[in-house]
Parts: sequence; structure tokens; C-alpha cells
Amino acid sequence: MRQIRFTKEGYEKLKKENEDLLSERRPAVEDLRKARDMGDLSENGYYKSAKSKLSLIDRRLRIISSTLKHAVIIDDVQRNVVAIGSTVTLSDGEREITYAVVGDLEANPDQGKISLMSPLGKAIEGKKNTDVVNIQTPTGNTTYTIINIA
Repeated sequence: MRQIRFTKEGYEKLKKENEDLLSERRPAVEDLRKARDMGDLSENGYYKSAKSKLSLIDRRLRIISSTLKHAVIIDDVQRNVVAIGSTVTLSDGEREITYAVVGDLEANPDQGKISLMSPLGKAIEGKKNTDVVNIQTPTGNTTYTIINIA
């Protein structure tokens, strides 16, 4: 599996989620044990609920474990080009948009975070101030000018 890039903050957030889930797992296992002790499992809603909760926790723990195993923290922020850790302001001639460029799995455009794996991220990676990029979007071709990189 290839490396998964993270900002330091994104990596720490994922590690915290892993720790939280590990602390939730012990009570979930205990709940499942109590539910089993109640008898008939075929009509035991408490058992089904406890089993489902434990299953969700275990699934998420497996995903996080694999992700952390392949994680690489990118903390060498390049200030003069767009890279992970940059904050970039773009203009399409009518409006300005500012995005934080984050790790591969940290993107959330609604929160102003994009990764270099997104179409926009791929187009602006390595670009400098005043560079112009064209992005093919569902509504057509959009041209952005990089106004600022922080």
C-alpha cells in the first residue's frame, strides 16, 4: 500500500480517535457479554445492539490501524509553492476562495480543506503566486489565478 500523507494536526486527530475507540471498546465488550448472559440471542435486541456497536468500533479500529501504519507526516511546509500545509487563495475573476491544503484523507471542502488528490489540488500543486490553472468541472472549464500562498 502506498503512503498516506497527513498534516501533523490530521495525524494527531486520527491517533486521538484511535485512543478514544480503544477506550470505548472495553465497555462495548462488557455490554456484549452481559447481553449474551440474558439468554435467547435470537430475540435479544440488547445483544444485537451491543454486537453491532462492537462491530462498528472494531471495523473503524482496523481502518485507523492500517491508515496509521502507512501514514507519513508532512511538516516541511513550502511557503512559496502550493503543497500540503499551505493555505492558498484563488480567484476566478469574480470571487476569491481560500483553502487549506491538507493530507490525503483530511479533505473537507465545506470546511475549506482540500487535498492534493482532488482535481483542484492536483491542478494547483507546486504552483506559485500569480500562476493560472484551468480546472475541468461538471459545469465546465474554470480558470483560477493563485493570489496568495501562506
